[in-house]
Amino acid sequence: MLDRTLQPHPDSIPVRINCAIVTVSDTRTPATDSSGALAQQLLQAAGHTIGSYQIVPDEPDRILAELERVIVTVPTIQAIVFNGGTGISTRDTTYDAISRILTKTIPGFGEIFRWLSYQEIGSRAISSRAIAGTYRNMLVFSLPGSRGAVQLGMEKLVLPELIHLVNQLT
Repeated sequence: MLDRTLQPHPDSIPVRINCAIVTVSDTRTPATDSSGALAQQLLQAAGHTIGSYQIVPDEPDRILAELERVIVTVPTIQAIVFNGGTGISTRDTTYDAISRILTKTIPGFGEIFRWLSYQEIGSRAISSRAIAGTYRNMLVFSLPGSRGAVQLGMEKLVLPELIHLVNQLT
């Protein structure tokens, strides 16, 4: 369970946020997607629900189509967590797709994620293009696809601020 005392503004009333998880990968399946499974487990352990889970190929059109599908088919989703496709290789396109549609960005998310990553993995953290922001009154988080990165981002950034950020949107 998340230690709410670490939050700068502890949320007085626990709120259940309905979330979507999207793993961006050309090779993962539901059986091999340990990062997507971890994101789901951490959200559920914190009292949130998973309203949608999908794996999509690392292609910008497919990433954005999944985002739109979630909005249309599960209108109660308040936050979507992408994992994967945030590096700099040719096939890493999640950042490129997500960054161009965000209404508002949350620059501190990527900045702090890279700082925390640097403490764990050193200078390789510079290649992470983790990003967060809002789109159509929904929070959008995009994390690297490694299990360690998902755990770090979820435990240190997403979970401590999820309720507060959703409250700000509503």
